[in-house]
Amino acid sequence: MGLLERLRKEWFILGIVLVIAVARLEPAVGVKGGPLKPEITITYIAVSAIFFNSGLSLKTEELTSALVHVKLHLFVQIFTLVFFPTAIWLFLQLLSITPINEWLLKGLQTVGCMPPPVSSAVILTKAVGGNEAAAIFNSAFGSFLLGSSSSVPFTSIFSQLFMTVVVPLIIGQIVRRYIKDWLERKKPPFGTISSCVLLMIIYTTFCDTFANPNIDLDKFSLIIVVLIIFSIQMSFMFLTFLFSTRNNSSFTPADTVAIIFCSTHKSLTLGIPMLKIVFAGYEHLSLISVPLLIYHPAQILLGSLLVPTIKSWMVSRQKALKLTRQPKAPVKV
Repeated sequence: MGLLERLRKEWFILGIVLVIAVARLEPAVGVKGGPLKPEITITYIAVSAIFFNSGLSLKTEELTSALVHVKLHLFVQIFTLVFFPTAIWLFLQLLSITPINEWLLKGLQTVGCMPPPVSSAVILTKAVGGNEAAAIFNSAFGSFLLGSSSSVPFTSIFSQLFMTVVVPLIIGQIVRRYIKDWLERKKPPFGTISSCVLLMIIYTTFCDTFANPNIDLDKFSLIIVVLIIFSIQMSFMFLTFLFSTRNNSSFTPADTVAIIFCSTHKSLTLGIPMLKIVFAGYEHLSLISVPLLIYHPAQILLGSLLVPTIKSWMVSRQKALKLTRQPKAPVKV
C-alpha cells in the first residue's frame, strides 16, 4: 500500500491529530464566545446536522425496531446510571487513601453519575456502522431521564433535546421519503459527513480544554487524573464488550457497538450545569469540574482512535455469523 493511499485510508486519525494541534496553537478561535461561536454552531447547528443526517440515512423500520429493543435499552441505562456510578464509588474508596486531591476524587464520582451525550456516542456508532438508531434513542433518553430527575431546569433540557435531536431526525425522515430512490442509487457518504462533524466537535472541545483556566493544576495531579480517566474508559468499554458478546446475550455486533459508546460516554453539556447547581457556592467547584472537563475530550479522542479497530471487529464478526447461518450443502453419497 502506497503512502498516499495509506494517508487517504487513515484520514480521520490524521484529522484528529491536526485539529488538536490547531486547537493547541490558538484555542481562542474555537472557544465558547470565540469567532466560531461553538455555543451556536456546535451546540445547535452541528448537533442538528448530525441527527438530520441520521434521519436521512436511517430506514424508518430501523428506527421502529430500535424503539422496541427493550433489552438493549435496559442494558445501556442500567450500566450508565447504576453500574457505572457504583463501580466508580467503590474504586474511589481505594483511591481515598492515596495523596490524590479529595476534590478531584469527588469530581470523578460526579462523572460516574452523568448521562450519555446526545452527539459523540451517536457519531462514533455511525462511523463504525453500528446500531445508530439504538444509539440515538439511548443517548437522548439517558439525558432526558437524568435531567428530568435532577435540579437542572427540565424545560430547558427538554426544549434543547427536542429542537436539536427530535425535530432534525423527523425532518430527515420526511425528506428521505421523497428522495429514497436517489439515496439508494447514489449512496451519499453519510459516515464521512458525520466524521467531519465529529472533527469540528473535537476541535472546539480541545479549544475549551486548552483555554480553560480551571485545569491549572500541578502536572502530577493532572497526569494521575488523566491516567485514571483513560483507565476507566478502557476498562468499561472492555466490560461492555464482554457482557454484550456473551453467547446468551442475543445482541448483534451492531448492537454491541452502540452499547460500547452509549454506556461509557458522559455528557459535558448537561454535566457542567448540574455541577454548578449541585455545588453552588463551593470554593472547590473548579477542582470538582476538572475530571468531567478531562473526561469529555478523552472519550471523544479514545473513541475516535478505536473506530477502525471496532469497525474491523464488527465486519469480521458479521461475516462469521453470516457464514454460520448459511445452510450446509448436502453431502453426496
